[in-house]
Amino acid sequence: MGNARNGISRRGVMAVVAAAAMTPRGARADGVVRIGYIRSLIRRPVISLLDQPGPDAGLAGARLAMEDNNTTGSALGQSFELVDVPVRKGANLQAALDGLAGQDVRLVMTDLDADGVLLLADAARTRGMTVFNLAAPDDSLRQQDCRADVIHVAPSRSMLADAVAQYLVWKKWTRWLLVYGSYPSDNLLADAFRRSAKRFGAKIVQEKVSEDTGGSRQSDSGVVQEQQQIPVLTQGAPDYDVLVAADENQVFAGYLPYRTWDARPVAGSAGLEPVTWDASSESWGGTQLQNRFVRLFNRRMMPLDMQAWTGARMIGEAATHTGSNDAGKLIGYMKGPEFGIAAYKGQLLTLRDWDLQLRQPILLSDGRTVVSISPQPGFLHQSNELDTLGIDRPETKCKMQ
Repeated sequence: MGNARNGISRRGVMAVVAAAAMTPRGARADGVVRIGYIRSLIRRPVISLLDQPGPDAGLAGARLAMEDNNTTGSALGQSFELVDVPVRKGANLQAALDGLAGQDVRLVMTDLDADGVLLLADAARTRGMTVFNLAAPDDSLRQQDCRADVIHVAPSRSMLADAVAQYLVWKKWTRWLLVYGSYPSDNLLADAFRRSAKRFGAKIVQEKVSEDTGGSRQSDSGVVQEQQQIPVLTQGAPDYDVLVAADENQVFAGYLPYRTWDARPVAGSAGLEPVTWDASSESWGGTQLQNRFVRLFNRRMMPLDMQAWTGARMIGEAATHTGSNDAGKLIGYMKGPEFGIAAYKGQLLTLRDWDLQLRQPILLSDGRTVVSISPQPGFLHQSNELDTLGIDRPETKCKMQ
């Protein structure tokens, strides 16, 4: 009688309990697909103010994808929600995951670094979650530290280096001066360029290190200092075709173009850069995507925005094809041979089954236009030309944990 007085019969209560019991772990009884985004608020210094990420970097791309997901989902009775969890340095990531788990979120995107991704991955496993790596380029995450519950939306360093190397070799610019920074991540990127040179037949004629001595990256005397220091750094190198820079921390590479001792082009971390997206990209419907993004967020779309958009759209695409909101079914579909996501790059993006890396073309940008897109013509593969970028199946050291 008490239940009836509140408008709920005993039969109704039993029906709700039965429906909850039949709902798979990872699926919400209300049919909503909820996506968590553990978003880093840490911002590295940049050389150019034009490269300064906005406070909604990544988040804006995810929100645009959710709008796209809900547009498609509305016709199929599906809806999508984004749960934004911004975190600062030293944040308790396990607590962040627990908060998402408490909201029935089983699909978690993140733009944390490699250490953060691994911590999340190991904690997410016991909670039945899958992590989408949006930003960490570390090859180790796809190799010795690979996880069966981490999908890599961001390209690896080896993919980015191979994209540059293919173009330089296609241009017959095969003699490289490699200049890399003094941070561990710079050394890892330099390793990727060394591997690419060997893989595609280029030769590194000399290597030089640019030490970060501290100080301001932007000052009144900066232009004069760099105009004097960069030529000295690059002076006395053997004859080379192009300077390849490995500077993930944006300490020196942005100062290289037009300041080298010899008149040579720059590629890598400055000059001709490998990116997942560029504000000038307009092919394959890119203009339409760019215009929608600008209307919503009053700025241009940046690579992290595209990576977050792609991650959220992968989930939306899987939900559309499976007709399900069960996280396990969505991930199973993504890992299967039928999955593919269109991302304004001329071909479908798919997952490599040996390391869960998203295959994708890499844009080569000079900061104003898209100069080219890798893979380059003539770089063939027995099954998928996108697998000429990065670690191929025969090379993998990944043993899914």
